[in-house]
Amino acid sequence: MTPLQHAAARLCTGSHALSAQLWDATAAWIARGRRDDLTGWRAALGCCVRTAGLAAGLYFTHRIVRAAPWLMWIPAALWTLAAWRAGRDDEEDPEAVDGEVPDSGEQPPGADPRDAARTLLLTVMGPGSGVHLRAVLQHLQQQGHWEGRTVPELRAHLEALGVPTEPRVKVDRVPTRGVTRAALLALSPEREADPAPAQRLPA
Repeated sequence: MTPLQHAAARLCTGSHALSAQLWDATAAWIARGRRDDLTGWRAALGCCVRTAGLAAGLYFTHRIVRAAPWLMWIPAALWTLAAWRAGRDDEEDPEAVDGEVPDSGEQPPGADPRDAARTLLLTVMGPGSGVHLRAVLQHLQQQGHWEGRTVPELRAHLEALGVPTEPRVKVDRVPTRGVTRAALLALSPEREADPAPAQRLPA
């Protein structure tokens, strides 16, 4: 791969990661507007207000850009810089080699990577029906792994292992990117998750 192709691929990967992260964050912000102390349409009124506010913000942004198109150079430059950072290659990350987080010694050598990821997800999930990817990433980082990594990177890693993710997994009434128990149990025969979570997600 030529340097130009390498740069283009990095920007493309970073833009995809930023888009997914922005979408998940926006969906979670709107979902947090739901009132737990109300029922019916009143409970969802906060979500509707936030959605309307977001639409109004996009409309006024459109009007501003139409009036002064040169302003687009500022967000374009900021997006390019953020995409370049988000699209860094694994070999540029001192915390990872070939997409692996440091081995904690809890996973036996030669263990199936997808099975290790499945065990980790079921452990973090607990008795629930699903788990958010940000909760899984937070769990890993609390154990000293995947420092500096992002939810889109974790999503890409899991999907590369064949672990399906969904955009609106609801946990505590908040829908965002995550994995469901049903999807995990469909990967291999059902069995109880190891009480000690695996800390390594090989690529």
